[in-house]
Parts: sequence; C-alpha cells; structure tokens
Amino acid sequence: MVGRIAASTGLSVSEAARVVEDVVAFHAETVEQYVRRRHAHLKTYGARNEQIFARIAEELAHRVVAAPPLTARQLRRIVYG
Repeated sequence: MVGRIAASTGLSVSEAARVVEDVVAFHAETVEQYVRRRHAHLKTYGARNEQIFARIAEELAHRVVAAPPLTARQLRRIVYG
C-alpha cells in the first residue's frame, strides 16, 4: 500500500509511510481522545466552550465511523471529567 501511494503521489516511501500512519492513527482515535484533542486545539485559538462543543458535536456526526449523538453536557464531562 505504501509503495502504491508513493508511486501515485510522488512522495518518497518514507513520506508515504508517514501519511499512512497518520491516517490510521486518526481513525483509531477514540471519541474521548478526539473530543479532548479538538477541545484543546480550538481553545488554543480563542474559541469559547459553547462554540467548541457545538462544533465538536457536528464533527463527530461526520466521522467515518460516526459517534452516537453527544450533548454539550456529555462533551463537557469528557473534557473536564
């Protein structure tokens, strides 16, 4: 697979391998890990929790394997415990 990606994109084999690893890691991420990571990222750019939780709920619905619908309260509990 890595060789095919390298050949079709012009990436080196090591670059293609890194892309494949990143994609696999992204899709292996649990809902809780995703919520915490996205919350921290959006908070870094000054977003407020109300906006963040609405955006994360929307994003979760469009992942390859969609998470069950989560309320802002459930998302808050994931982030803050």
